[in-house]
Amino acid sequence: MTSRRILKAAAAIREVVSMTILTEIKDPRVENVTVTFVEVSPDMRIAKVHVSVMGNEAKQSLAMHGLRNSAGFLQAKIAKRIDTRYTPRIQFVLDQGVKHSIEVSRMLKELLPAPAPDSPEPLDTIAAPDSTHNDGPAAG
Repeated sequence: MTSRRILKAAAAIREVVSMTILTEIKDPRVENVTVTFVEVSPDMRIAKVHVSVMGNEAKQSLAMHGLRNSAGFLQAKIAKRIDTRYTPRIQFVLDQGVKHSIEVSRMLKELLPAPAPDSPEPLDTIAAPDSTHNDGPAAG
């Protein structure tokens, strides 16, 4: 079971790393990066930062390389934010969760039969009633 202190540290690290990537890292390789979650070891010496990178494998590889090169800068930012005996050493992990969910969605779309032409429309595609038409009694 993870302690509350570890969870708070993970949340703070996630916030610092994601904002720093977004606003301060100037490396052109680091783009389209989203910090999905952070795991902190019980002794708070290692923080695994899980990131999702949009793009093909080449872009993902470049972004991960850029992030690894920026790890020292990010650790300095973390050290300013959280007050602990040790500043966690950052390890970046590529999170494939988004990619897997898109792939599963594509597979399901291929496997599931298309709706029959006479079936009713799904609720999210039905148009809202025209607000200019008023069927109520005339005000008088």
